[in-house]
Amino acid sequence: MTPTPGTIVPVILSGGTGTRLWPLSRETYPKQFWPLIGPQTMLAATALRATGPGFAPPILVCNEAHRFLVAEQLRAAGITAPRIVLEAEGRNSAPAVAVAALLAEEWHPGGVLWIMPADSAIADEAALREVLQFAVAGAEAGRIVTFGMRPTAPETGYGYIEPGEELPGLPSLRAVQRFVEKPDAERAAAFVAGGRHLWNSGQFVATAATMIAELASHAPAVLEGARAAVSGAVRDMDFIRLDAAAFRLCPSISIDYAVMEHTNRAAVVPASLGWSDVGSWDALWQIAAKDGAGNAVQGPVHLLDARNCLVRSEGMLTGVIGLEDAVVVVTDDAVLAMHRSRAQDVKTLVERLRAAGLPQASEHRRMYRPWGHYEGLIKGDRFQVKKIQVRPGSKLSLQKHFHRAEHWVVVHGTAIVHRDGEEILLRENESVYLPLGCVHRLENPGKIPLTLIEVQVGSYTGEDDIVRIEDTYGRA
Repeated sequence: MTPTPGTIVPVILSGGTGTRLWPLSRETYPKQFWPLIGPQTMLAATALRATGPGFAPPILVCNEAHRFLVAEQLRAAGITAPRIVLEAEGRNSAPAVAVAALLAEEWHPGGVLWIMPADSAIADEAALREVLQFAVAGAEAGRIVTFGMRPTAPETGYGYIEPGEELPGLPSLRAVQRFVEKPDAERAAAFVAGGRHLWNSGQFVATAATMIAELASHAPAVLEGARAAVSGAVRDMDFIRLDAAAFRLCPSISIDYAVMEHTNRAAVVPASLGWSDVGSWDALWQIAAKDGAGNAVQGPVHLLDARNCLVRSEGMLTGVIGLEDAVVVVTDDAVLAMHRSRAQDVKTLVERLRAAGLPQASEHRRMYRPWGHYEGLIKGDRFQVKKIQVRPGSKLSLQKHFHRAEHWVVVHGTAIVHRDGEEILLRENESVYLPLGCVHRLENPGKIPLTLIEVQVGSYTGEDDIVRIEDTYGRA
């Protein structure tokens, strides 16, 4: 392969779950897949920042459970030919970075990695491009450059960077004197007052060769596991599936701990980009558009004498009266209400919900699949009702159930139902019965989404009562 010096290879890490943004962000549909600021999802906005002349297609590392969500959102954003790398389980950022560096060195020798989380917000895109040019120059000089954001408040949820001396011949770059863990409120206030420290944005720019060399020096077990995982990787449709057993042997460690706190190549470029990691509801309120009373509102929300609140509803009419500095978030199956100053405690609440075995801790009622999504409507003793939507041209697996029968009623679009070798065409307001044990499949042959109501009846209606006989998407 011909080297491509000067090529910037975007590396997007999409492994987070965004627990502090519960009940919107959950494991099955984390915050990077939501449009938190403006019409685009966080993932799409991140990918679009790294497009145009000089950029290679992105390498995106994600949990395999999210692969079709990632692919669909990138497709909808117009991102062509992305390389989507699947982790069987999350091992923190260092193994993901190592895998991306190894693949980038193979695909784009001499290229520069721009490593970034999938769920950060940046308001000033023009300033970002200027800062990126300084960072690329540093990377080509053998540095690992991070963006240090000039703090606007004494945040305790961010790590900090203390810059050192200026680097000769590299405009705007300074050596990193040290990285500082998330401070308490008093120390954070001192950092901001001193004017020296910067927020650690979690973005890094380096050549693949430099990153590989520093991993070899400071985290050899991570690099060894990543090499084995890449060596054993297989193509799965449009995805690159890492060798799961090899990847699990990688130590679970962040790139900050594995490399950045030990390398002598770390550099920082100070910047003011309107950046936020959107790591909590208070952080979202800080950057959101507000009304004259300081309220950030989204959805069917009505306020009376409320000030400095964040109120978001995903559909249910929500009224708020007389509250100040509050957060109210309403989804179809959960409500969060708290003071904005307690935003960091949402994670603790979710841990308690999870310990209590409540599915709302990690799952939404709407569950996404490669063919579309389904939504639970009613669940009772020996029955369940769902709404199913199938994208045009998509189809479910050929399957059967041992414990339930199903009734399908089409309410929008056209369906082809395969039942024990029979093919049935259904239009709106037509239905079909699928007896227990029959082999069946649902397909949308049309140009518009297919929506149907499914009524399940039987002794057990769990999702694991599915025997897949054939599947377009390679699921077992």
